[in-house]
Amino acid sequence: MANLRDIRRRIKSVKNTAQITRAMQLVAAAKMKKAQDQALAGREYAQRLTQMLYDIRKNFGEESNPLLERREGKRELVFVISTDKGLCGPLNTNLARKIRANTSPDADFVTVGRKLRILCEKLGRRVIADFTVKDPVPFSQTRPIAKFLSQQFLEGNYDKVSIAFTSFVNTLRQEPEVVTLLPIRGHTDGEEQAFETIGKGFNVEDHKNDPQYDYLFEPSPHDVLAAILPLYVNYEVFQAVVESRASEHSARMVAMKAATDNAKKFIKELTLEYNKLRQGAITAELLEITTAMKAME
Repeated sequence: MANLRDIRRRIKSVKNTAQITRAMQLVAAAKMKKAQDQALAGREYAQRLTQMLYDIRKNFGEESNPLLERREGKRELVFVISTDKGLCGPLNTNLARKIRANTSPDADFVTVGRKLRILCEKLGRRVIADFTVKDPVPFSQTRPIAKFLSQQFLEGNYDKVSIAFTSFVNTLRQEPEVVTLLPIRGHTDGEEQAFETIGKGFNVEDHKNDPQYDYLFEPSPHDVLAAILPLYVNYEVFQAVVESRASEHSARMVAMKAATDNAKKFIKELTLEYNKLRQGAITAELLEITTAMKAME
C-alpha cells in the first residue's frame, strides 16, 4: 500500500505542475500574439528606411558621415538581447553559442535581459551597460540604447558595434543572429549587416541594378544623411528588440505546451500503474479471504 500512496502523491504533484505549465502557456500565448504583431508590423518600415538609405548612399563616400567610417581596429562592442525569465527552451543557449562563434574573445557587452547578462558576468566578460525594456516594447525605451551604442562608436571607444538577437521566423522557429550595426556599410563576405537580417532583411544584391535617381536635397545632402543615419540606427535597435521579444514568447509558449502535454502523458502512465497495483492488491486480498474460508471448512 505504500507504493500506492507514493504513486498517488506523484500523480497529484504532476497534476499541479501541469496546471502551472498550462497557465504559463496561456499567458505566453496572449503575449506572443501582441509581440508577433509588433514585430511583423515594423518590418516594412525598416525595409523602406533601408531602401532610402541605400539609394542615398549611392551618391556618397564613406567619409560622408562618421557612422559610415570603416576602421582597422579590433575593438568590438556587442549589444546582446536575451530574456529576463527562463522556461523558453534553448533560446538563450542557442544565442550564447552564436555569440561565442561570431564575436571577438575580448569584446565588451551591452545587454537587455538578465539571462545572458548573468552568463557574461560569470564568464568574466565586461558588461559596460545594462538596459531594461518593457513588454510590449516602446520605441522610446530603445532610443537611449541606440544613442548609447552610437556614442561609444563615435567617441572611438570601439571600432565595431554588433547586435546579437533572436530573429523571429514563425511560432515554431527562431534563429539566433549576430550582425554588424556600426559602421553602416554594404555587404562583405562573412559579415552580415543589420539591415540584411533584422526584420526579414534587405538584400543588397537585388537592388544593385536598380535605376539611378537624381535627388534634390534640402537643406543639403550631408544634413539629410546626418538625419537619416541616427534614425536608421534607432529603428534597427528597436526592430531587433521586438524580434527577440516575439521569439521569446513564441518559444515559451511552445515549451510550456510541450511540458503540459508531457505532464498529461505522464499522468496517464502513472494512473495505469496505480490501477495495476491497486488491482493486484485487491486480487491478493481476495485470494487471502478465499484461502482462509477454505481452511475453515
